Amino acid sequence: MQNLNGKIAIVTGATRLKGIGAAICKELAAKGAHIFFTYWKTYDVDMPWGVEEEEPANLQKEIRSLGVKCEKIELDLSLEDSAVHLFDEVEDRMGRPDILINNATFSVNDTYETISGEALDKHYAVNVRATTLLSSEFSKRFDKGKGGRVINMSSGQALGKMSGEISYAITKGAVETLTYTLSSVLMEKGITINAVDPGPTDTGWMNDELEAEIAVQFPLGRVGQPKDAARLIAFLASDEAEWITGQIIHSEGGFSK
Repeated sequence: MQNLNGKIAIVTGATRLKGIGAAICKELAAKGAHIFFTYWKTYDVDMPWGVEEEEPANLQKEIRSLGVKCEKIELDLSLEDSAVHLFDEVEDRMGRPDILINNATFSVNDTYETISGEALDKHYAVNVRATTLLSSEFSKRFDKGKGGRVINMSSGQALGKMSGEISYAITKGAVETLTYTLSSVLMEKGITINAVDPGPTDTGWMNDELEAEIAVQFPLGRVGQPKDAARLIAFLASDEAEWITGQIIHSEGGFSK
């Protein structure tokens, strides 16, 4: 059993209770980690799934009920100074973190016919720049000798085409490059960095018809659940995973693209 007692974990993009970010927070907390999560309701309000005003507060209450500390901040990660601001807040309110989960994502469908510079920039700002600067800031401040963990979220671009999500696909592809590019230099500081591709996951964006259509592509006849990704991330955050770094792990339940 992975033991994260006393570790401090940052999880970005945990706005919605049905999301992967919330599942990660709860899984890490259940294993003893203190949680500091970010959220940004402005993005989710404009998405088809939406978000309720009290979801971040309710998530915080649920995490605290597990017997760990939990703090949160509403933060626009597309702003260039957000990484420094976040780590200053975490250190001031909880201490120096051990774990960084770059879960926050910007995603709007586009094709070669509809892509625009503005949309591409929005994807880049969150998916690439924020993930890179957060990873950099975490690593620069980490001075514990070992046990540092950075875990990014991928989407399996290397396994199949995503021609209907060009901006998302190419920026998430850059996250995979970042992951293995940083792996050796961060290992010298006692930090591992890996990326997780959870495959199609029911976080509230699927209607019943779409879920049924996708489920037949899984050997078990079901789509991924947020807890599936959260369990893997909890393992990668643990001491048991200290020899795993620079990996893109496709945890897709046998999904056939």
